[in-house]
Amino acid sequence: MSGTAVARAALCAALLTTAALAGVLTSGSVPKAPYLELNDGHRLPQLGLGTWLGNSSQGRIKPQGHEVQQAVEWAIAAGYRHVDTARVYGTEPQVGAAIREAVRRGDVKREDLFVTTKLWNDRHARAAVVPALRESLAALGLDYVDLYLVHWPIGQFPNGSYDLTDHLSTWRGMEEAQRLGLARSIGLSNFNQSQIEGILAGCDVKPAVLQVEMNLNLQQESLRAYCSSRGIVLTAYTPFGSLLKGGAGAAGAGATRVDDPVLVEMAGKYNKTVPQIVLRYLMELGVAAIPKTITKQRVEQNMDIFDFHLTAADRAALRGLDAGLRTIAGGRWADSPQYPFERSDG
Repeated sequence: MSGTAVARAALCAALLTTAALAGVLTSGSVPKAPYLELNDGHRLPQLGLGTWLGNSSQGRIKPQGHEVQQAVEWAIAAGYRHVDTARVYGTEPQVGAAIREAVRRGDVKREDLFVTTKLWNDRHARAAVVPALRESLAALGLDYVDLYLVHWPIGQFPNGSYDLTDHLSTWRGMEEAQRLGLARSIGLSNFNQSQIEGILAGCDVKPAVLQVEMNLNLQQESLRAYCSSRGIVLTAYTPFGSLLKGGAGAAGAGATRVDDPVLVEMAGKYNKTVPQIVLRYLMELGVAAIPKTITKQRVEQNMDIFDFHLTAADRAALRGLDAGLRTIAGGRWADSPQYPFERSDG
């Protein structure tokens, strides 16, 4: 073999190795996002599709047709391998239907996908956790989920009164779900640092993931540093916050919007949209993100963020937009002793 051929072969081998390490090549799939290593040995695709449909003045928005199934199918075709749902969203059946259809078509294998669902507030009793997950699995039509999260640290009985079950007791149920093979990884959502410490002080299995609101208006620097020090991967929900018109919640008058001149100029510089700039920033902070959308163009645009890097100056400019403004405050539970946020947020 000539020197040129040897060099070419070595280059190809190096490229293949790099791609595999980045999660670009896996059997039966074409993922686009890199992976984050979890403390239990599993891997989380850094960008996923959220399937919460939001709230309206009438309450939580439920699917009206097959819009979630279609969005998940588009996402899988676009290279997503991470799909986030929850029992309370009412989207588990459509998520499961989309996965089965993608597998049936041979577009992806089940083991290539990372599926997250969550335990709702009315099932915090230790003995209720596994049955609740089995209900979610039946709705999804799956044998296991890749990640099961305690959705909120706030327990609540069906009559509206608060269930003050100790968080560690609920966590014991989560650990049992993992031992039974119903969830490969387990974690938390919306817990604050003190509440996480309470879990860590007595758990047998450390939480692998913490899912919280994170966006330009609420960058969670202290919580990110804490999670990093404890080996917990952070996932950002509502990654656009109140950036977009009609976005989740209302962060207040100080919220950065999509037409902010700094963001518009930055988007033009990289030939990207403002939401793409925001998602790229989160990726470079080392967190995962699960933007929600049921629009095909946005599904595809949200994944098209891995072909550029922000400069240090641009990252600093984006960091300067952190105003500590929360869009999802859970204010209706502000009187609960387990409420995780500053009372002023509600």
